[in-house]
Amino acid sequence: MAAVKKRSCSVSSLMFLFSVFSLSEGLFGGGETFKRKLTIKLNPGMLSPPGGDLLHVRAVGDNDTLHFLFCSQGAPTLLLVHTNTISSTVKVNWTQFLDRNISGGLTVEPESSILYSNAIVFSRLLEYDDVNDTANATSDFFPPYELQDVSWSRLNLSDSTALLCGGAANSNGSLCLQLSVFEAEGRGHLWPSLLHTANSSQLGVWLDGLLPRTTRSRFLLELQAVGGSYSQVEVHRSIDDEFTPSIFKVSQWVSANSSSDVGGFVQWKPVAYRRSAPALEDATPCRHSEPQRRSGEEAASVSGLIRAFYTNPETFGLNVSFGLAGEPFYNSTRFLSWTVLVGIGSPPVDSFSPLVLAIMAVGLGAPMILLLLGGVCVCIRKRTAASSSMAYEPIN
Repeated sequence: MAAVKKRSCSVSSLMFLFSVFSLSEGLFGGGETFKRKLTIKLNPGMLSPPGGDLLHVRAVGDNDTLHFLFCSQGAPTLLLVHTNTISSTVKVNWTQFLDRNISGGLTVEPESSILYSNAIVFSRLLEYDDVNDTANATSDFFPPYELQDVSWSRLNLSDSTALLCGGAANSNGSLCLQLSVFEAEGRGHLWPSLLHTANSSQLGVWLDGLLPRTTRSRFLLELQAVGGSYSQVEVHRSIDDEFTPSIFKVSQWVSANSSSDVGGFVQWKPVAYRRSAPALEDATPCRHSEPQRRSGEEAASVSGLIRAFYTNPETFGLNVSFGLAGEPFYNSTRFLSWTVLVGIGSPPVDSFSPLVLAIMAVGLGAPMILLLLGGVCVCIRKRTAASSSMAYEPIN
């Protein structure tokens, strides 16, 4: 009996040690992060084209290449092309590209290497008078800001980021977009601190000092997704708000390719910020409309990059609205920022950080250790008592 109890105690101890070892491996055991080698070219093959810039970021992996193309010819557009070779290249026929009459001005060669492509067009900025503070954007719209008509600056490059700013006619302030491309997995330093991978890029969008047309103005941003069946937005919930305080949801506008695997995605957290260096009270919720099928010709007419690369592509559009009823109006700070991730493959999935996991391990592990120690003590005492009772006692 004592031998059985001793064996049971030993097995429990081994199981506990194995659990601790596994947790330590999960917390501190590092693994190699997938990386891409980035090569950045501005206006490949032309010095300074009229009407806007074309940025090409070539991200080479172990056996594939991602081409990121960001263009301000017309409405700002980000195009991603995934190929199955490390030698694929982008060719630009600038005469045809600038004419914007037919497709074919931009190609990826060899064409047979293309696995998937998708693009996001920032087509319009909408403003409405929320006179009753309902944040219900159904009427009282002002004439929209057509982003193809904005006077865009030249792209300002810094490492693997590119900044594009523009101002609407007869209006102060600016609308800016900042593209960031990554060679490995990481996380943004500023809220909402989206998790990114080497297969994704990040676009920060902000209004700074744009003069509202009423004191109760609110804004919507119109997006068009090109090159896939972007027919629905998935909303995923989490119990963790460690990286984006008070936000427990993430929205994913996902497209499936012909083999039913995830082809491309647009991911964001439903929050915007009213200051460039925000505090928690500067967060404002945002909502999205249901995606609607749009004309591929409509997207091509506002974006030079879509016209150059696609021929009548599948296109869906939606609006992202900023602010809820009772929230401060845009006029309170005259600043509004929103961040979105655009990539290919499966969207990044947030998980608990090592710090949170360590705290949870301590919280759950301490009671387990106490129970284990108590069980060991009981086993030892019973074993000692059993040994004593079985010992030989001389007769007096």
